[in-house]
Amino acid sequence: MKKVFKIILGIISILVLSFVSLVGYATLSDYKPALTSLVFDNKDAQKIAGQKQFNLMIWNIGYAGLSKDMDFFYDGGRQVRTDRKNVENNITAIENYIAQQKDIDFFLFQEVDKNSKRSYSIDEYSKIANLFPEFYSGFGKNYDVFFVPVPPTDPLGGVLSGLQTLSRFEPISIVRHSFPGNYAWPQGLFMLDRCFLVSRYKLDDTKKELVMINTHNSAYDDGTLRNNQMAYLRDFLNSEYEKGNYVIVGGDWNQCPPKFNPDFSDNLMDNDNRMDIKDDYLEGWTWAYDSKIPTNRRLVIPYDKNRTLTTVIDFFLLSPNIEILKVQGIHLGFEHSDHHPVKLKIKLFK
Repeated sequence: MKKVFKIILGIISILVLSFVSLVGYATLSDYKPALTSLVFDNKDAQKIAGQKQFNLMIWNIGYAGLSKDMDFFYDGGRQVRTDRKNVENNITAIENYIAQQKDIDFFLFQEVDKNSKRSYSIDEYSKIANLFPEFYSGFGKNYDVFFVPVPPTDPLGGVLSGLQTLSRFEPISIVRHSFPGNYAWPQGLFMLDRCFLVSRYKLDDTKKELVMINTHNSAYDDGTLRNNQMAYLRDFLNSEYEKGNYVIVGGDWNQCPPKFNPDFSDNLMDNDNRMDIKDDYLEGWTWAYDSKIPTNRRLVIPYDKNRTLTTVIDFFLLSPNIEILKVQGIHLGFEHSDHHPVKLKIKLFK
């Protein structure tokens, strides 16, 4: 009996020591981004000459690992990652779709992996950047963890991922801005460090700038992190618009636009964990989204249009000096990502 007790005690001691070592190393190696980080800088960048209308596209590509056959343990499903062949098929299909969008001037992507176990260390950022070698590409890292230890039976492992902005025009600068707050220690050691990526462009007939912002706000929290992030972003947006700049925000907000009323014909709306942006968030600014096309699905089960809950959390926000000409959600059947792309055509005025 004493021998059995010693064996059990030894196993417990090893597990405790392993956990303490993991948390200790994670604490020492924790990615602690600065409030702002310069990604690209060229004060002599060419001005955007004679163009007032622009085409944009946003898409959270789900690191090419969340295709229609996947559920996901974070969302209440069972799976942790799909197999390598599926990731390769997904990223190829995603590349093919992006490559066809010849008229797009600005691409704003989220969940683009550089070196993650979940996507088998495939450099998705480079693959996408290489589709348009004449475009300018910037990366805002928001997930850099040497080892995500959940679930314990099949850990997610190392993750290096973030936001990618591709533009037809050379920016003056690209700057990563950290969102405030994170989960408490030690959970925060293994979670994303949320940010938004700001690209600035000179306009030819004015001292004003076109400010393009790629965002990916928090998910899975009780709303506190998202509310704090939105307040921080609002202050930034107000300061930019007060300078006379044209400001566009696009990405995955992980919340619905204000007063969102879905008009889906083939999908079910997810009201279970719904969070809407406050009605009075920014007076005079315009939310651009397609109420007919869901942009995100729940990952409790593989995609089934008759059972899967869907929502709109991917959209744009425009300053009052920008006009919406067209906004269109693209329903791809969640074939290769748990998100759908959204296209936007805009016009600068004033």
